[in-house]
Amino acid sequence: MTYVTNGNLAVAAEGGKIDPMHQFLIEPLLGRPWVVGGYDLSFTNSALWMVITLVALWLFMLGGMKRELVPGRWQAAVEGFTGFVQNMLVSNVGPEGKRFVPYVFSLFMFILFANVLGLMPVGVFGLHPFTITSHLTVTGVLAIISFGIVLIVGFGKHGFHFFSLFVPHGTPLPMIPLIFVVELLSFLVRPFSLGLRLFVAMTAGHILLKVLAAFVINGINMGPGYIAIVSLPSFVLMIGITLLELLVAAIQAYVFALLTSVYLNDAVNLH
Repeated sequence: MTYVTNGNLAVAAEGGKIDPMHQFLIEPLLGRPWVVGGYDLSFTNSALWMVITLVALWLFMLGGMKRELVPGRWQAAVEGFTGFVQNMLVSNVGPEGKRFVPYVFSLFMFILFANVLGLMPVGVFGLHPFTITSHLTVTGVLAIISFGIVLIVGFGKHGFHFFSLFVPHGTPLPMIPLIFVVELLSFLVRPFSLGLRLFVAMTAGHILLKVLAAFVINGINMGPGYIAIVSLPSFVLMIGITLLELLVAAIQAYVFALLTSVYLNDAVNLH
Protein backbone atom coordinates (compact mmCIF):
# COMPACT_ATOMS: atom_id res chain seq x y z
CA MET A 1 0.00 0.00 0.00
CA THR A 2 1.37 3.43 -0.98
CA TYR A 3 0.37 6.77 0.54
CA VAL A 4 0.58 10.18 -1.11
CA THR A 5 -0.28 13.20 1.01
CA ASN A 6 -1.45 16.46 -0.57
CA GLY A 7 -3.38 19.54 0.53
CA ASN A 8 -6.64 17.64 0.25
CA LEU A 9 -6.23 14.17 1.71
CA ALA A 10 -4.03 11.17 2.23
CA VAL A 11 -4.69 8.78 -0.62
CA ALA A 12 -4.37 5.06 -0.13
CA ALA A 13 -3.84 2.97 -3.23
CA GLU A 14 -3.81 -0.76 -3.56
CA GLY A 15 -2.86 -2.29 -6.87
CA GLY A 16 -2.83 1.15 -8.51
CA LYS A 17 -6.60 1.48 -8.15
CA ILE A 18 -8.06 4.65 -6.65
CA ASP A 19 -11.73 5.49 -6.34
CA PRO A 20 -12.13 9.30 -6.57
CA MET A 21 -15.57 9.07 -4.97
CA HIS A 22 -14.49 7.08 -1.91
CA GLN A 23 -13.48 10.29 -0.12
CA PHE A 24 -17.15 11.35 0.02
CA LEU A 25 -18.35 8.12 1.66
CA ILE A 26 -20.04 8.67 5.02
CA GLU A 27 -19.08 5.95 7.49
CA PRO A 28 -19.87 5.30 11.18
CA LEU A 29 -16.85 5.76 13.43
CA LEU A 30 -17.83 3.91 16.59
CA GLY A 31 -18.40 0.38 15.39
CA ARG A 32 -21.79 -0.74 14.17
CA PRO A 33 -24.46 1.77 13.10
CA TRP A 34 -26.66 3.02 15.95
CA VAL A 35 -30.21 2.35 14.83
CA VAL A 36 -32.88 3.71 17.18
CA GLY A 37 -36.54 3.40 16.23
CA GLY A 38 -35.59 2.71 12.63
CA TYR A 39 -33.35 5.80 12.43
CA ASP A 40 -29.60 5.63 11.98
CA LEU A 41 -28.07 7.82 14.71
CA SER A 42 -24.45 6.79 14.12
CA PHE A 43 -21.64 9.23 14.82
CA THR A 44 -20.05 9.45 11.38
CA ASN A 45 -16.94 10.95 9.85
CA SER A 46 -19.13 13.78 8.56
CA ALA A 47 -20.41 14.51 12.07
CA LEU A 48 -16.84 14.39 13.41
CA TRP A 49 -15.64 17.01 10.93
CA MET A 50 -18.62 19.20 11.72
CA VAL A 51 -17.57 19.08 15.36
CA ILE A 52 -13.94 19.80 14.41
CA THR A 53 -15.11 22.77 12.33
CA LEU A 54 -17.19 24.16 15.18
CA VAL A 55 -14.37 23.68 17.70
CA ALA A 56 -11.83 25.36 15.40
CA LEU A 57 -14.22 28.26 14.82
CA TRP A 58 -14.90 28.57 18.56
CA LEU A 59 -11.17 28.65 19.34
CA PHE A 60 -10.62 31.25 16.62
CA MET A 61 -13.34 33.48 18.03
CA LEU A 62 -12.27 32.88 21.64
CA GLY A 63 -8.72 33.93 20.92
CA GLY A 64 -9.84 37.04 19.04
CA MET A 65 -12.42 38.42 21.45
CA LYS A 66 -10.08 39.90 24.05
CA ARG A 67 -11.35 43.49 23.52
CA GLU A 68 -7.87 44.95 23.97
CA LEU A 69 -7.48 48.66 23.29
CA VAL A 70 -4.58 47.92 20.97
CA PRO A 71 -5.65 44.72 19.22
CA GLY A 72 -3.17 41.99 18.46
CA ARG A 73 -3.08 40.10 15.18
CA TRP A 74 -5.60 37.51 16.31
CA GLN A 75 -8.09 40.08 17.55
CA ALA A 76 -7.54 42.15 14.42
CA ALA A 77 -8.31 39.09 12.28
CA VAL A 78 -11.61 38.43 14.09
CA GLU A 79 -12.58 42.10 13.95
CA GLY A 80 -11.60 42.18 10.28
CA PHE A 81 -13.90 39.28 9.41
CA THR A 82 -16.72 40.80 11.47
CA GLY A 83 -16.30 44.19 9.83
CA PHE A 84 -16.15 42.58 6.40
CA VAL A 85 -19.49 40.82 6.87
CA GLN A 86 -21.08 43.89 8.42
CA ASN A 87 -19.99 46.12 5.55
CA MET A 88 -21.35 43.57 3.07
CA LEU A 89 -24.74 43.54 4.75
CA VAL A 90 -24.95 47.32 5.12
CA SER A 91 -24.03 47.84 1.46
CA ASN A 92 -26.60 45.29 0.27
CA VAL A 93 -29.43 45.67 2.77
CA GLY A 94 -28.89 49.09 4.31
CA PRO A 95 -28.75 50.03 8.01
CA GLU A 96 -31.22 47.26 8.85
CA GLY A 97 -28.67 44.75 7.65
CA LYS A 98 -26.72 45.08 10.90
CA ARG A 99 -29.22 42.91 12.73
CA PHE A 100 -28.39 40.00 10.42
CA VAL A 101 -24.64 40.19 11.08
CA PRO A 102 -24.57 37.36 13.70
CA TYR A 103 -26.26 34.89 11.37
CA VAL A 104 -24.46 35.78 8.14
CA PHE A 105 -21.11 35.98 9.97
CA SER A 106 -21.68 32.52 11.49
CA LEU A 107 -22.70 31.18 8.08
CA PHE A 108 -19.68 32.66 6.32
CA MET A 109 -17.16 31.51 8.92
CA PHE A 110 -18.61 28.00 9.21
CA ILE A 111 -18.45 27.44 5.45
CA LEU A 112 -14.97 28.98 5.24
CA PHE A 113 -13.56 26.82 8.04
CA ALA A 114 -15.26 23.68 6.72
CA ASN A 115 -13.87 24.27 3.23
CA VAL A 116 -10.33 24.99 4.42
CA LEU A 117 -10.18 22.15 6.96
CA GLY A 118 -11.14 19.72 4.22
CA LEU A 119 -7.98 20.75 2.37
CA MET A 120 -5.56 20.40 5.28
CA PRO A 121 -2.79 17.77 4.94
CA VAL A 122 -3.78 15.91 8.11
CA GLY A 123 -3.01 12.61 6.40
CA VAL A 124 0.52 12.87 7.81
CA PHE A 125 -1.06 12.28 11.24
CA GLY A 126 -3.02 9.27 10.07
CA LEU A 127 -6.33 11.11 9.72
CA HIS A 128 -8.60 11.22 6.70
CA PRO A 129 -9.96 14.75 6.21
CA PHE A 130 -13.59 15.07 5.22
CA THR A 131 -15.06 18.13 3.51
CA ILE A 132 -18.60 18.41 4.85
CA THR A 133 -19.54 21.03 2.25
CA SER A 134 -18.96 18.42 -0.47
CA HIS A 135 -22.32 16.90 0.50
CA LEU A 136 -25.52 18.39 -0.84
CA THR A 137 -27.34 17.50 2.36
CA VAL A 138 -25.15 19.92 4.32
CA THR A 139 -25.10 22.76 1.81
CA GLY A 140 -28.80 22.23 1.14
CA VAL A 141 -29.69 22.56 4.83
CA LEU A 142 -27.66 25.78 5.07
CA ALA A 143 -29.45 27.12 2.01
CA ILE A 144 -32.88 26.15 3.38
CA ILE A 145 -32.12 27.87 6.69
CA SER A 146 -31.12 31.06 4.85
CA PHE A 147 -34.20 30.85 2.64
CA GLY A 148 -36.40 30.27 5.68
CA ILE A 149 -35.01 33.38 7.37
CA VAL A 150 -35.70 35.38 4.20
CA LEU A 151 -39.33 34.21 4.22
CA ILE A 152 -39.76 34.96 7.92
CA VAL A 153 -38.29 38.44 7.52
CA GLY A 154 -40.29 39.16 4.36
CA PHE A 155 -43.69 38.07 5.66
CA GLY A 156 -42.97 39.38 9.15
CA LYS A 157 -42.24 42.89 7.90
CA HIS A 158 -44.55 43.19 4.91
CA GLY A 159 -47.26 40.56 5.39
CA PHE A 160 -48.97 39.52 2.17
CA HIS A 161 -47.52 42.63 0.52
CA PHE A 162 -44.35 40.53 0.28
CA PHE A 163 -45.90 38.94 -2.82
CA SER A 164 -45.41 42.26 -4.60
CA LEU A 165 -41.77 41.19 -4.90
CA PHE A 166 -42.88 38.90 -7.71
CA VAL A 167 -44.53 41.68 -9.73
CA PRO A 168 -41.89 44.24 -10.81
CA HIS A 169 -42.99 47.86 -10.79
CA GLY A 170 -44.39 48.96 -14.14
CA THR A 171 -45.41 45.50 -15.33
CA PRO A 172 -48.30 45.77 -17.85
CA LEU A 173 -51.57 44.47 -16.40
CA PRO A 174 -52.03 41.62 -18.94
CA MET A 175 -48.51 40.38 -18.20
CA ILE A 176 -48.89 40.27 -14.40
CA PRO A 177 -50.06 36.60 -14.13
CA LEU A 178 -47.21 35.34 -16.33
CA ILE A 179 -44.55 37.52 -14.70
CA PHE A 180 -45.78 36.55 -11.22
CA VAL A 181 -45.40 32.84 -11.98
CA VAL A 182 -41.95 33.31 -13.55
CA GLU A 183 -40.69 35.46 -10.67
CA LEU A 184 -42.14 33.08 -8.08
CA LEU A 185 -40.45 30.07 -9.67
CA SER A 186 -37.19 32.01 -9.87
CA PHE A 187 -37.53 32.83 -6.17
CA LEU A 188 -38.26 29.23 -5.18
CA VAL A 189 -35.21 27.97 -7.09
CA ARG A 190 -32.90 30.13 -4.97
CA PRO A 191 -32.25 27.64 -2.16
CA PHE A 192 -31.48 24.87 -4.67
CA SER A 193 -29.00 27.00 -6.62
CA LEU A 194 -27.47 28.33 -3.40
CA GLY A 195 -26.78 24.87 -1.99
CA LEU A 196 -25.89 23.29 -5.33
CA ARG A 197 -23.27 25.90 -6.21
CA LEU A 198 -21.19 25.28 -3.08
CA PHE A 199 -21.60 21.51 -3.28
CA VAL A 200 -20.48 21.30 -6.93
CA ALA A 201 -17.50 23.62 -6.46
CA MET A 202 -16.08 21.67 -3.53
CA THR A 203 -16.82 18.23 -4.94
CA ALA A 204 -15.27 18.92 -8.35
CA GLY A 205 -12.03 20.22 -6.87
CA HIS A 206 -11.59 17.25 -4.55
CA ILE A 207 -12.27 14.75 -7.32
CA LEU A 208 -9.66 16.43 -9.51
CA LEU A 209 -7.08 16.31 -6.72
CA LYS A 210 -7.67 12.63 -6.12
CA VAL A 211 -7.43 11.82 -9.84
CA LEU A 212 -4.06 13.59 -9.92
CA ALA A 213 -3.03 11.69 -6.81
CA ALA A 214 -3.81 8.47 -8.70
CA PHE A 215 -1.42 9.56 -11.46
CA VAL A 216 1.29 10.21 -8.86
CA ILE A 217 0.82 6.82 -7.19
CA ASN A 218 0.57 4.83 -10.41
CA GLY A 219 3.69 6.53 -11.76
CA ILE A 220 5.63 5.63 -8.61
CA ASN A 221 4.45 2.02 -8.77
CA MET A 222 5.43 1.69 -12.45
CA GLY A 223 9.06 2.66 -12.05
CA PRO A 224 11.58 5.55 -12.17
CA GLY A 225 10.87 6.49 -15.77
CA TYR A 226 7.18 7.04 -15.09
CA ILE A 227 8.01 9.05 -11.97
CA ALA A 228 9.67 11.71 -14.12
CA ILE A 229 7.06 11.62 -16.88
CA VAL A 230 3.84 11.16 -14.88
CA SER A 231 4.30 11.49 -11.13
CA LEU A 232 6.35 14.69 -10.87
CA PRO A 233 4.23 16.77 -13.30
CA SER A 234 1.06 15.52 -11.62
CA PHE A 235 2.43 16.37 -8.18
CA VAL A 236 3.39 19.88 -9.27
CA LEU A 237 -0.07 20.32 -10.77
CA MET A 238 -1.62 19.10 -7.51
CA ILE A 239 0.21 21.81 -5.60
CA GLY A 240 -1.09 24.48 -7.95
CA ILE A 241 -4.66 23.16 -7.84
CA THR A 242 -4.52 22.90 -4.05
CA LEU A 243 -3.65 26.60 -3.86
CA LEU A 244 -6.47 27.30 -6.28
CA GLU A 245 -8.83 25.24 -4.13
CA LEU A 246 -7.91 27.32 -1.09
CA LEU A 247 -8.95 30.39 -3.06
CA VAL A 248 -12.15 28.66 -4.18
CA ALA A 249 -12.88 27.73 -0.55
CA ALA A 250 -12.81 31.41 0.44
CA ILE A 251 -14.70 32.58 -2.64
CA GLN A 252 -17.50 30.04 -2.17
CA ALA A 253 -17.97 31.07 1.46
CA TYR A 254 -18.12 34.70 0.34
CA VAL A 255 -20.57 33.97 -2.49
CA PHE A 256 -22.87 32.05 -0.15
CA ALA A 257 -22.88 34.91 2.36
CA LEU A 258 -23.21 37.54 -0.37
CA LEU A 259 -26.22 35.87 -2.00
CA THR A 260 -27.82 35.46 1.43
CA SER A 261 -27.44 39.20 2.02
CA VAL A 262 -28.90 39.94 -1.44
CA TYR A 263 -31.91 37.74 -0.69
CA LEU A 264 -32.32 39.46 2.69
CA ASN A 265 -32.34 42.77 0.86
CA ASP A 266 -35.30 41.55 -1.20
CA ALA A 267 -37.13 40.59 1.99
CA VAL A 268 -36.39 43.86 3.78
CA ASN A 269 -36.69 46.37 0.95
CA LEU A 270 -38.78 44.45 -1.62
CA HIS A 271 -36.34 45.21 -4.44
